[in-house]
This record gives sequence, structure tokens and C-alpha cells, in this order.
Amino acid sequence: MKRFGVQSALLVALSFVLGMSEYIIIGILNDLAATFDVSITKVGFLVTSFAFIYALATPIVTVMVGKHRLYNALTLLFIVFTIGNILTALAPNYTILNISRIITAVVSGPAVSISITFAAFIAPPRKRAWLVSWVFSGFSVASVFGVPLGTWMSDHWGWRVVFWIIAGITIILMILVSRSLPKELTQGPATRIIEQLAIFKDKRIMLGILLPTLNLAGVYVVYTYLRPLAVSGLHFSDNFVTVVLFAYGFAALLSNQISGRIANQEGLKTMEKVYLFQGLSLLLLPLFFDFKWIALLDLFVLGFTMYLLNSPIQIFYMGVAESSYPQSMVLSSSFNSIFSNLGIAIGSATGGGLVSSFGLKSLGIGGAVYTAIALVVLLVLNHHLRQNEY
Repeated sequence: MKRFGVQSALLVALSFVLGMSEYIIIGILNDLAATFDVSITKVGFLVTSFAFIYALATPIVTVMVGKHRLYNALTLLFIVFTIGNILTALAPNYTILNISRIITAVVSGPAVSISITFAAFIAPPRKRAWLVSWVFSGFSVASVFGVPLGTWMSDHWGWRVVFWIIAGITIILMILVSRSLPKELTQGPATRIIEQLAIFKDKRIMLGILLPTLNLAGVYVVYTYLRPLAVSGLHFSDNFVTVVLFAYGFAALLSNQISGRIANQEGLKTMEKVYLFQGLSLLLLPLFFDFKWIALLDLFVLGFTMYLLNSPIQIFYMGVAESSYPQSMVLSSSFNSIFSNLGIAIGSATGGGLVSSFGLKSLGIGGAVYTAIALVVLLVLNHHLRQNEY
């Protein structure tokens, strides 16, 4: 039991550094723009490009894992991840910065997928949803503590220090992982890559992968521009932004924890009510601009809905894979990460276009459109599952 606790803590810590590396850009948008003398919108493109490359590379790298030992694959991925963060810390110009983020994005998705596969393997059945939700919570912890702390360090010592710290923590964690995780674990047998991809022909999966895409597209229309929204839109001080990021991250952390409970109860059925709630919070946001504290509370409500889908949809993917596509376990573990990041890319790009064309007030309405589509897809999926008694 003690060993399970250590293994669980390490998997959560690994997701924390992955989340910290991905999300910290949101907290240091202004600092990067000043360093490289580019616009906020252009720095916001780093969020879009990272998420797009993450979504594109994850299935390709994941299927290449094949029958190789997952521990060896995880180690290699984190070596590249460390190199990517060091290159970010050293970046002399915006082009090199972009390249370093692409390197990091390529390996981040597969690393999450393998971590979740380890979680499913080491956890007893009654604790599986709990551990999966905590692995995802590593990203929320990065939002709640890592991004505000990283923003504060960037303001005081420079943003490059943040990426040196991420690289250092990763090295320490991999030393600990080498002594704790099982080294012989592989996924189910697959003789060809095409066999792993067969899972995409399943109608349940085809509908299911749309949900994280639309969910985070809706949220990231707003979240990508949270700092300019707080400072320029709601007129909070720069010093208060750290508090805003912390509070938003705390709401997201709570979201992940409640997500595990939803997965153990009614799962995707409950998400119908969540999307109604999320869509309402997005629609109301532009109406609250003249009441900044109410607008801030509305943003925290949005943060709370942000990750409620994580555990129900992850358990759903892995359940389909276990019953029908055992050769695709690692690939199915990556679906939430892949399509969430596709949603992040879509949402951040949409947010950038809206800010450039219509201003910050348009963000909420743009996000609500994606949430409305997510609700329709979810209703269709739940109807299909009821009809087929999944």
C-alpha cells in the first residue's frame, strides 16, 4: 500500500511539471511580449501552436510505443521534455522560443498517456477513477500553484528562471521514478499500427473524442487571455493578477477532484447539466464587465467547470478499449490529452481572432458557441449509449 502511495504521488508530480510547462505561458504573456518585442496576440499563438502540435504528435508517437516497455518510453520522453525546457530558458529570440515549445509539445502528450496507463495498471479497480482524476489534477495543481508562483518568479527574477526550475524538477522526478514504477509493463499485443488505430472506427469513440475538444475550445477562448482580461478588461492591478490566477487554478483543481466523483456515479449523464452551467457563465461574462467582482466570480465558475469532464471521459475511453480494443490501451489513454489540446488550439486561436477584431468583451460569447455544440454532441452520445446498453 505504501508503494502504491509513492507511485501515485510520482505520477501526479509528473503531470504537474507537464502542466506547469504548458500553462505557464498564460501567466507570462506580457513578459514574453516585452522580451521579444512582439504583440500579446503573437505570444498567445504559442499556446495555440503548443496545443496543436501536442494534439498532432501524440497519436503518432503513442502508436510508435507499440509493444516496447512503457518505462523505457516514459524515460526517453522526459529526457526530450527536459531538453525542450532548457532550450526555452536559453531562447535568444522568438523563433527559437517557438521551436523549443514545439519540441516540448511533441513529447508532452505521449508522456501523459503513458502516465495514465501506469495509473490504470497500478491502481486496484475501486481506486482507478480516483487515481486517474489525481493524475489529471496534477495539471490543475500546476494551474493553482505553479502558474501563479511562476508568474510571481517571472515578475521578480525573469521568466527564464521558471523553465530552469521545471527542468531541474523533472530530472529529480525521473530519478525517483526509476526506483518506483514497474519496468516490464507493456500494453496489449498489436502486430501492426493499423490494429491500434481500429478503435477510431467505433461510433462511441468518434462521438466521445469531440467532447474534450469542444469543452476546452469553449473555455480557452477566455482562459488564454485571462491576464489581459483581468488587467485591461476588468481593470485589476498587475499585482492582483497572481491572486486571480491562483483562485482560477484552485477552481480548476476542485473541478478535477469533483470529476473523479462524477466518474464513479452517473458519469457522462451528469455532464449535460455541467454544459448548461458552463454555457451560461460564458454568455453572462460580457454583461458583467462593468461589475468586475461579479465578472471575476463568473470566471471562477468557468474554472470550476473546466475539468469536470476529465475522469468520466477518460474512464469511458479506457472502458471501450479494455472491452473491445485491448491493443489500443495506451492510445485510448491519450485521447483526452490529444483532443483537449486540439480544443485548446482552437479556443486560443478563436480568442486571438475575437480580441483582434471585436475586443475582450467578445470572448464569452465565442466560448459559449463551442459549449453549446458540446452539449448537443453529449446528448447524442448519451442517447447512443442508452440504446446500446454500454
